[in-house]
Amino acid sequence: MKHIYHKGTDLEKPTFLLLHGTGGTETDLLPIAGMIDDSASILGVRGNISENGMPRFFKRLAEGVFDEEDLIKQTKELHQFLDTAAHDHDFNRSHMLAIGYSNGANIAASLLFHYQNSLQGAILLHPMVPRRGIELPDLTGLPVFIGAGTNDPICSPEETEELAEMLEKAGALVEVHWENQGHQLTKSEIDKAAEWYRATSLKR
Repeated sequence: MKHIYHKGTDLEKPTFLLLHGTGGTETDLLPIAGMIDDSASILGVRGNISENGMPRFFKRLAEGVFDEEDLIKQTKELHQFLDTAAHDHDFNRSHMLAIGYSNGANIAASLLFHYQNSLQGAILLHPMVPRRGIELPDLTGLPVFIGAGTNDPICSPEETEELAEMLEKAGALVEVHWENQGHQLTKSEIDKAAEWYRATSLKR
């Protein structure tokens, strides 16, 4: 997968896995990563799917309607790519924090839904429920931050609450932060994510 890797100044910090929204690239979330922890290593990944020339991490059938078969396939490929990237760039595969926005948050959530040890934590910014009707792996103690908008036209508050409940039932420690906004990212949302990160054990 097309990606960038920046080695951090503190290798005890988790490696940040940056996953962009539709139409983004592997560098989109670099400023956000820097706001959360500018000493962590960074792995920015570009989605392999092209939708009218816009990179994505998996196909969709319509707005908000995922191609579930492709979602499962692309989640597996991303999971395997992380193993390869950890080997190639010599970082700790078991110490990774995903930071995903929109489509990137959805593929990050899908990693949590399908693989018990793929991530050590996640910052999901405006995610949707990746799949329904499946049993999640044991996520006991895994920290998850969800940033959401009360007026998000793509991801409704009900969807956010459903995702949080599903993760919590699997044992994850979920914190949901609400902004009185739509689907866009806000500085106050990222500030809250940084505050959450500093309060977790992930920072070491």
